[in-house]
Amino acid sequence: MYAIVEIAGQQFKVEKDQKLFVQRLHNQNNVEEDAEINSNVEFDRVLLVDNGGNVTVGTPTISGAKVSATVLSHVKGDKVLVFHKKRRKGLRKLNGHRQYFTEIKINDVIA
Repeated sequence: MYAIVEIAGQQFKVEKDQKLFVQRLHNQNNVEEDAEINSNVEFDRVLLVDNGGNVTVGTPTISGAKVSATVLSHVKGDKVLVFHKKRRKGLRKLNGHRQYFTEIKINDVIA
């Protein structure tokens, strides 16, 4: 059984006991604080559920379906280098950043 769920504006295919990295999750009450480690989070924007070949597609979401997960850790991704250059002008600019991620483990897909 798997589901397509929208987490922080991105769509993920999730199954039970799967670990994945998503954009940094914040507390529901305070956007400035990160979600607490070992806390449970639920995602109710389930777009599709496949239960052993029986596919249910939402319009746009499936009512009553949700995915529960546990926050494992907050990490930073690999460095991404952004290089700008204009030829024959002597303009070269190098910037970089590291993306913030949250590692979660899917506990259950409820459909």
